Amino acid sequence: MSPEPAGLTPALEKICTEIVGPNASTVDRDGAFPEQGVKALGEAGLLGAVSAPEVGGLGLGFRGAATIVGRLAQDCGSTAMVACMHFSGTAVLEASGSREVRHAAASGAHLSTLAFSEAGSRSHFWAPVSSATRRDGHIVLNARKSWVTSASRATAYVWSSQPVTPGTGFSTLWLVPATTPGIQVEGAFDGLGLRGNDSSPVSADDVRVPESAMLGEDGKGFDIMMSAVLPMFNVLNAACSVGIMESAVQRTAQHVSGVRYAHLGSSLADLPTIRNYVARMRVKTDMARTLLDDTILALEAGRPDAMLRVLSCKAAAGEAALDVVETAMRVCGGAAFRKDLAVERCFRDAHAAGVMGPTTDVLYDFIGKAVCGQPLF
Repeated sequence: MSPEPAGLTPALEKICTEIVGPNASTVDRDGAFPEQGVKALGEAGLLGAVSAPEVGGLGLGFRGAATIVGRLAQDCGSTAMVACMHFSGTAVLEASGSREVRHAAASGAHLSTLAFSEAGSRSHFWAPVSSATRRDGHIVLNARKSWVTSASRATAYVWSSQPVTPGTGFSTLWLVPATTPGIQVEGAFDGLGLRGNDSSPVSADDVRVPESAMLGEDGKGFDIMMSAVLPMFNVLNAACSVGIMESAVQRTAQHVSGVRYAHLGSSLADLPTIRNYVARMRVKTDMARTLLDDTILALEAGRPDAMLRVLSCKAAAGEAALDVVETAMRVCGGAAFRKDLAVERCFRDAHAAGVMGPTTDVLYDFIGKAVCGQPLF
């Protein structure tokens, strides 16, 4: 993405080269939360990228957050996804949270995440089936959240439920501290890709929170999801996919340039077929990056096509990433199956984007409705 926010690159590059990159293989192998990388991002102030300067944030918006997530993803998809979810949660806090919480999120003292997805509504994250009821002067939450990134490490969840007052809307949002009695993280994450992102089911059994924990108005959670969460999450998810693609291109090009046929005195890169594959990887990566950049421009300018771009960028980047990493595996051959090349990690991490709500299939349905002039919901 260009231009990058001033002053961001040196600090980010230092964290990636000295901490995130060197720890990536361990994070992936052990399914370990990237604690050192996340801590370094907080200490450098980078977790405050989307927070307002008035609360100590950087105020860099979509562009700054996408730059951070995209660069992290080149070295460690898990760290990138933790940052993606923090920025998505912080977008809600900036719109509806208290100044104290906003300041904590900007400083890195508060790690945010979203708790939207539920088994009952699947990828339709905007329609929670979990409940929120008034009881003895408190709000009582009951839910089975299917996937929550940073589930055991987040300070608090931006939590969705049905409205307290029926008929007021699709959903209501809450700020729920992770240590609230009745909150239970149901097992460690042991997945195919993004293995260190600590994504686990979270349940709430008669969890009591004060009514002041409500973010925005009762029943207006859907509006916040559409205006604050969906644009940020889709843009950053696309940035993560682009970063993974960039990593695959660089690792593949380095491999084919260094591996030689001893009996021919030539490298794999000397073969036109290999160069053709690498070129296709480069072109698809650049196409996805260009759409992402235009999406950010559309959001910054308030263009009429901004929401269509928001829907398109995640789907396009996710699909392109699958093509790029599949080609990387093919080009690198048997070496791609080794851990040291890290191409197979790119392959595994890239597959996560398509199943994160809104999934690629749901996004294509939305895009088709938008193009045909039909309401999305």
